[in-house]
Amino acid sequence: MKSSPKILAAAILLMSLAVGPSLFGQAKEAADLESLKKSAPKIYIDCGFCDLEYIKTEITFVNYVRDRNEAEVHVLITTQSTAGGGQEYTIAFSGQIGFSGLDDTVTYFSNRTDTEDEIRRGLVKTLKMGLMSYVARRPIASRIAVSFAGEPQAAAAVDKWKSWVFNVGGNGHFNGEQSISSHSFGFNFSANKITSEIKLQLGLSASFQRNSYTYEDQDYTSTQESYAANGLFVKSLGEHWSAGFALDAYSSTYENTALRVAPAPAVEFNVFPYSQSTRRQLRIRYKLPLSFVRYREETIYGKRRETLLQQSLSVTLDIKEKWGSISATLSGAHYFHDFARNNIGLFASVQLNLFKGLNAFVFGGGSRIHDQLALVKGTASLEEILLQRRQLETTYNYFAMVGLSYTFGSIYTNVVNPRFGSTSSGGIQININ
Repeated sequence: MKSSPKILAAAILLMSLAVGPSLFGQAKEAADLESLKKSAPKIYIDCGFCDLEYIKTEITFVNYVRDRNEAEVHVLITTQSTAGGGQEYTIAFSGQIGFSGLDDTVTYFSNRTDTEDEIRRGLVKTLKMGLMSYVARRPIASRIAVSFAGEPQAAAAVDKWKSWVFNVGGNGHFNGEQSISSHSFGFNFSANKITSEIKLQLGLSASFQRNSYTYEDQDYTSTQESYAANGLFVKSLGEHWSAGFALDAYSSTYENTALRVAPAPAVEFNVFPYSQSTRRQLRIRYKLPLSFVRYREETIYGKRRETLLQQSLSVTLDIKEKWGSISATLSGAHYFHDFARNNIGLFASVQLNLFKGLNAFVFGGGSRIHDQLALVKGTASLEEILLQRRQLETTYNYFAMVGLSYTFGSIYTNVVNPRFGSTSSGGIQININ
């Protein structure tokens, strides 16, 4: 019994000799990996809708920075809808600093029925492949292993739906308190067939809204109904031109329209090739609608029904680059029976990355309106004005929003910590709106 301390000490010594080299080896390996990680490419993910925390968790062989100017690889992710109702994700890799001139673009396609998790996993897989061109040029490439899942079995693709995609939906909204209540219902249906050569879209929608108010024992009720049906056929005419035909039908209590049916041929020219549409577009569209209109009540022009020929022209610019994005549409239209019955509208949004950490955006639009042919004859009552039961005459409308954001602090955002909620950016952010 007296020798037990010596036996225990000997056992501890033997265990130390056995485990020590293993622990030392693990510590050295961790130190080597940390050293390799410091030399890994610094990347900036430019994507407002991506799950950045998931990306950082799954792709750990690069360094994430929160400032695009500090990045060696700028990753811009843009999307557009596919014919089947899914999304095409275009991932543009732009080399900077040490990788200047090394650019690449890859794409990922999601299906309409894919879950959010399936989409983010597919996007991460595509990101990994696109990053290999940059990772291969750094020492951390020694820790990257490439595997092949095996040759897939070829199978004939059979589309029993012939490229048709259908969607049906409905919604209801209810809220209220002692003196106010509101409820609304909506329905929509669409059938689309989109190929590289044609686009065929059909749609139906309906909405109903009822608001009730009680004030000084007096009840007030406001209702609005609208119904719409639309169809569009577009034929591709090369990389820059397309021609189409639209047919729209519309009814609205608010706009004093019992029924409006408008067939309209149209043509469109895109200055940039349509294949570049996820990054840049400059589309010029001309449309010539012929409208057959029946009003609910007599208009200020003494009409209960009329036939109207109109023409419209719109110019749309969409650009998405590393420095930010621009989206703007300028449109104008007039009726042939009276050129004074016209409207001009401008909508624009600009987001700029001004310099390190400082971003600015401007969002807004407005219209000059001189074509409200459906206005009801007579003066609107106070109740109709306050409850918005009737469209009022106006010569313009507008809206605008301006904002700034400034971010500073550590340039790295590698760590993900989901405790007490998630954050997607490092450092401190100041928003001035």
